[in-house]
Parts: sequence; C-alpha cells; structure tokens
Amino acid sequence: MSTASVPILGAGTDLVTPGLNTETTPIIIDLGKEKRKRIKDLKRGRGKLMAEVARVMNETQVSLGREADGREFIPVVLIYKQKKRRTRGGLALPIPFPFLGG
Repeated sequence: MSTASVPILGAGTDLVTPGLNTETTPIIIDLGKEKRKRIKDLKRGRGKLMAEVARVMNETQVSLGREADGREFIPVVLIYKQKKRRTRGGLALPIPFPFLGG
C-alpha cells in the first residue's frame, strides 16, 4: 500500500524558482520496501509499482476536482529500502571434508 501527499503552500510561502512552471505540483508517493525486480520494472515504466503510481496520480487528480485544472502533476516516488535477496541455504566449502565421500 502506498501513501501519497500533495504539498499545500500557505499564504506567506513562495517556492517559485525562476524558469519553472508555477503550475506544477509534486505528488510524493511512498511505496515502502520493495523487491529489486519491482524497482527495476518501475524504472522501466512498467509493472505493479508503475500501476500503483498511476492509480495514486489519478486518485489525487480526482480528489482535487477543479483545483487540478491547469496543473501539471509530477510524481515523486520514494522507496526507502530494497528488500535483501534471500540466499540459498547450504554452506559452500572450498575443501571437501573426508567424511562426505569425496
């Protein structure tokens, strides 16, 4: 499950950078821990995580309603840790033991 948030600017804040479109809004999506393969697929623009990002983007645009008109939404995806690969069981020994029959 992902968490999304849209930054809301107060009356006195100004985050305008010269040369950037002032109608862009970043959407921060926290996907949590994910497997390496899913992260690779996300980088390539496909897979379950890409579908999750698209779902959150559509959900945010629908929830904002008329406020979303004329704005460009930019997804900022956070994955805070890759799941470690599970190693195969067994002990790799460079020298065979005499009792192993080898």
